[in-house]
Amino acid sequence: MFRTLILGAAFVLASTTAAHAQEWYAGGSIGILMQDDSDNAGSTGAFNAGNGAPAVPNGTPVAAGTPYGWTTEFDSGMAASAEFGMRYGSGLRSGLELAFTQSDVDRHSGVTLGGTNIDGVDAALLTGSATQLGATVGQIVDDGQGEITNTALFANLYYDFNLGGAFEPYVGAGIGFAQVDVDYSPSGVGIINGDDTAFAWQLKGGVTLKIDPTWEAYGEYAYRQTDDISLDNQLFPGTLDIENAQSVFAVGVRFKFQ
Repeated sequence: MFRTLILGAAFVLASTTAAHAQEWYAGGSIGILMQDDSDNAGSTGAFNAGNGAPAVPNGTPVAAGTPYGWTTEFDSGMAASAEFGMRYGSGLRSGLELAFTQSDVDRHSGVTLGGTNIDGVDAALLTGSATQLGATVGQIVDDGQGEITNTALFANLYYDFNLGGAFEPYVGAGIGFAQVDVDYSPSGVGIINGDDTAFAWQLKGGVTLKIDPTWEAYGEYAYRQTDDISLDNQLFPGTLDIENAQSVFAVGVRFKFQ
């Protein structure tokens, strides 16, 4: 219902202002991505644990629906976007934006199974091996490896302040959808590798610098978030919900069609 109301309001506002359209523009930006930590959480299918003795003896049954999860931290990454839009005489403008971001995994930590932290248990517990691996779950997942990639399409609405000035601050918001690709392979052990499409939204703030009647430069901050991404676990039966939120600091240019 909330998404429907937002979409309806955006459509009505765009329709109301369309009669005052003054110019079309196209732009693009590059930036630095700060991917928020993800508190991943899911539930298992039924399986027998490997040799995590003495904490978890080999062959211990794990019931379907057992909760598990961990926290994933990401390195700073890259962002790029392209937008085609229309500026209205009232200070409003709208745009259709294609945005891409990519960030590598830094580390995973705090692995829990059934509400119990298992970072100190031999990793054979999760691999199903009857022979202990000699490395704990915490040691294996601390070596991050992997990445998260977002390819999103947003319908944006902006308001420009100080119209006609050399500098025009602006605020904006957008809604759309994103295809999110996630690879979690700590120490080369494949756990999550897949993609999901989810509802996405963003809030923006920035400043436009007028260069000449045709070109302008801008710098902006965007906070973006999608619904949780749900993917299958490849190491043991189960699914995992992955949080996906990010901050982007970008600079770009726009070309105004005369």
